[in-house]
Amino acid sequence: MTGYPSDITRQQFELIRPDLEAARRRTRPRQVDLYDVFNAVLYILRTGSQWRQLPHDFPNWQTVCGYFCRWSEPINEQGFSRLDLILKKLSLKVDDTLGRSVPTTFVILDAQSVKNTETAQQKGYDDGKKISGIKRHLAVDINGFPQAIYITTANVSERRGATTLLTLNPDQFRLVKRVMADGGYTGKNFAQVVQSLIGAEVVIAKQHDLRHGQVTPQRWVIERSFSWLDKCRRLWWNCERYLRTSHVMVALAFIAILLRRC
Repeated sequence: MTGYPSDITRQQFELIRPDLEAARRRTRPRQVDLYDVFNAVLYILRTGSQWRQLPHDFPNWQTVCGYFCRWSEPINEQGFSRLDLILKKLSLKVDDTLGRSVPTTFVILDAQSVKNTETAQQKGYDDGKKISGIKRHLAVDINGFPQAIYITTANVSERRGATTLLTLNPDQFRLVKRVMADGGYTGKNFAQVVQSLIGAEVVIAKQHDLRHGQVTPQRWVIERSFSWLDKCRRLWWNCERYLRTSHVMVALAFIAILLRRC
């Protein structure tokens, strides 16, 4: 198969191959190479192509879409898919590579509103950003790597989305002591909720500290994470019919980033 810029190497694929193979019980010999299937999904993500427009040197588009749907299905009580669990595993592996052997104690929260395409069915209106679509709630560590992802309609507030994100991912935040966020998360009630959920302090970072003339550099780490997502044309707009699929596409984008850093 002809290589594409979105492809990962065979060596990188070996890090996730056992998890992807476990999604299907073998009843007969596999007819396609999972490496080609996964690269086909990455091609869709990176180029924004429709499934039916997948180049012919990849496996059949229906086969690729079928595998993607299987990898996206919830497999535990928390509703995490196989790709979600792969993302968590890769995050730990990258931490080990960077010399950090324990979960992070500092995270940064933010949300990104994204317009819907005509195919998307679930949407809301963000009054602040004047956007009709969905909202991506994200928590990252100091390196910008995701600790948790949560997708809602755009009308859900940052504080409400962040509260649900923390509630759904208690293991990821069990050692967190400080949570940094921007002015959209200001409020005593939110700080109390975070304290009760994970026992962490909320730090509201502003672009400029007028009293000291300082800029908070950590605040822009999460903006870089959102810019990584913007390299994928499939994520420029929300092209997915359901929020569940939008969540998996974001997780897949970070999986591709982490694989190249392992």
